[in-house]
Amino acid sequence: MPRGRDDEAALTADLIALARRYGRYGYRKIGALLKAAGWLVNDKRVERIWRREGLKVPAKQPKRGRLWDGDGSCLRL
Repeated sequence: MPRGRDDEAALTADLIALARRYGRYGYRKIGALLKAAGWLVNDKRVERIWRREGLKVPAKQPKRGRLWDGDGSCLRL
């Protein structure tokens, strides 16, 4: 039976705080920030907590087409 770790709650709280602050970062970049902050974690543990908490990086929105067409019209292509 898995024992778990004593620092799991604190690590999860720090991970969520970093994910909230840096919304475009994925679990690997957040893991690097956690390591820089002094946590002894690897990417697999960070990914496991990331998935358990339901965190996702929002998908990028597509670029918008141009509004002009050379003949003076204003139709979005």
